Amino acid sequence: MAMELAGKRVLVVGLGRSGTAVAILCAARGGHVTVTDKRDAQALGPALAELPRNIKLEIGGHKPESFFKSDLIVLSPGVPEIPELAAARAAGVRITGEMEVASQFIESTLIGITGTNGKSTTTTLAGAMTRASGRPTFVGGNLGDPLALAVGTPAGSAGGACVVEVSSFQLETAVTFAPRVAVLLNITPDHLDRYADLDHYAATKARIFAAQRASDFAVLNLDDPLVMRHTEGVRARKLGFSMERKLTEGGWLDGEELVVRLPGAKTESYPTAVPALVGRHNQANALAALLASRLLGATHAECLRALNEFQPLAHRMELVAKAQGVLFYDDSKGTNVGAVVAALDGFPRRVVLIAGGRDKGGDYGPLAQAMARVGRAAVLIGEAADKIERSFRSIVPTRRAATMEDAVNEAAHLASPGDAVVLSPACSSFDMFKDYAHRAQVFRAAVERLAAADVGAAG
Repeated sequence: MAMELAGKRVLVVGLGRSGTAVAILCAARGGHVTVTDKRDAQALGPALAELPRNIKLEIGGHKPESFFKSDLIVLSPGVPEIPELAAARAAGVRITGEMEVASQFIESTLIGITGTNGKSTTTTLAGAMTRASGRPTFVGGNLGDPLALAVGTPAGSAGGACVVEVSSFQLETAVTFAPRVAVLLNITPDHLDRYADLDHYAATKARIFAAQRASDFAVLNLDDPLVMRHTEGVRARKLGFSMERKLTEGGWLDGEELVVRLPGAKTESYPTAVPALVGRHNQANALAALLASRLLGATHAECLRALNEFQPLAHRMELVAKAQGVLFYDDSKGTNVGAVVAALDGFPRRVVLIAGGRDKGGDYGPLAQAMARVGRAAVLIGEAADKIERSFRSIVPTRRAATMEDAVNEAAHLASPGDAVVLSPACSSFDMFKDYAHRAQVFRAAVERLAAADVGAAG
């Protein structure tokens, strides 16, 4: 039964994309909506322009009384535990999130995908496979478009499908969110600046299964001990995937083929030699996407077509240019240690790594081990440079750079012909850039200037 919003006082905290979308949704359902954000009107201009006039604005700061007087508070993902929230929670005000609210009004079938790494690739690929089956399909969530935008559309109505990336921040407020198919890809240390420890973070990820029924499906990475430990009590039917061993059902790697077998069905194969599947981590992502899409009814032929046509996502080990005999890769989406280690696993050439930024509380030891296998050198930037340098000491030579342009030039100097310079920071971007995409933009511009100079010198 959908949440009753008519006549309720709803406070939306944070006016990003999800906050804007859920404010509009709540107002359309009869809620008396107020939005609050510490940013001023100039910073919030595009978002404010989208809001209907019946939504009240409190910007440039929060008013404590608005929190106390609300019937419902809806948080945007990543909003920290500010004093106003803590006081409202103590007073018994219900606090929830955009995805939780939106899911109450979704009538179609949901696939929810979470994990530390690979969520965006798996979500986009599963969305492409589901869309190939002919169903109206929404792809979004933490990936891009908020789930609230699917409400009332063909994809959000009966007969449609919503394939959503789900972050740990969104799962903190999930209570009734219940995907027909929920996927947990992996768990490695991340956001430990927000969570008490790794187990707390892992338990938050596992909340994606909490409201599932026994008839739903939980797709799990059988190779990840943390995933297996935190999903022991899941009610849904479990279906696993593995890169390390063959299974009787689920998904696994067999030589150069991905193999899928649904319960009670025949075994089917898919190739690994396609553009979307560079690296073992992407092959694991593809297995998860195949299982989720096949469980929703996409056929083998439809999934195969979508897999063959799929292109790697931006800022995920994306080749930018070749200059001075060196390949330059943009992996700016590598915002934690596990993501970078996975990207470097089996890398076919020596790497000069550009890393650093705002530390997220992780251990850089596993990254040092990966660099011991494939690293030529490292150029370190941002607030975490000291911490990373201590882990890399005696492993590879390190240099410091104050700007991204300096980092690119220094990395090019350290690289030998045939090497790769890889921007894969293992950190968030917020000490130097607006977000990971802005970091990538600055990196790519510096690489393109270097490549242009290389062409000019050759001419």
